[in-house]
Amino acid sequence: MSFENLLVESQDGVVRLTVNRPKALNALNRATLLELDRALQEIPKEARVLVITGSGEKAFVAGADITEMMSMSATEASEFSALGHRALARLEALPIPVIAEVNGYALGGGCELMLACDFAIASDNARLGQPEVGLGVTPGFGGTTRLVRRIGEARARQLLFTGEQISGAEAQAMGLVNQVVPPAALRDRVNELAQKIVKNAPLAVTYAKRLAVAAKETDLSTANLLEQQVFGLCFATQDQKEGMRAFNTREKAIWTGK
Repeated sequence: MSFENLLVESQDGVVRLTVNRPKALNALNRATLLELDRALQEIPKEARVLVITGSGEKAFVAGADITEMMSMSATEASEFSALGHRALARLEALPIPVIAEVNGYALGGGCELMLACDFAIASDNARLGQPEVGLGVTPGFGGTTRLVRRIGEARARQLLFTGEQISGAEAQAMGLVNQVVPPAALRDRVNELAQKIVKNAPLAVTYAKRLAVAAKETDLSTANLLEQQVFGLCFATQDQKEGMRAFNTREKAIWTGK
């Protein structure tokens, strides 16, 4: 895959997608969102984990590109929002786990990109928030909806209404990110987590992700019934037989994803 504003690497089942606009602090413009949408459609079938990060040491993604947005009409802005929603919905719908590696500013569109990932690990120099109200606009890429679901109504409303930026430690305390580590340790920690996922049965991980999504979007009784059905479905797979065989013989499981 070749892109102007993204770098895509793949190794040992882990795809690393880097937003590569360091001079603009990796801000999301139309071209970058279009490339992101295309890149997500071209993730290799053998991929087991996707890591998303930003280039350089200052920013994950500092936001949407304000320079490009300044001259937009209401119609153009709505279309820009729709493009962002489409790309992030595609990201959120991926069957494999997605980890956000937050290496600096994750504001506005950057925070929204992070929220569309399954979870985030941040460096202790990260700054996060939804500061759009200070620009006279609201979040446009799912910030209001996903933020409420991630950290709860009251905390989300505080960030949305004040536009304040919070530290990585504050973000961890409210559940916005899972862990905060020194910048020099960030990539190693994300890679460690990615490899832990890769070592597990791919179908089971995919099913677990689907169940976690269902748990968020439906009532408890329905979610539990779905879990029961998927648990049973696992026993019709080769991976279940291989995993339990390997456990009993104390051997390494060889997964086929079937």
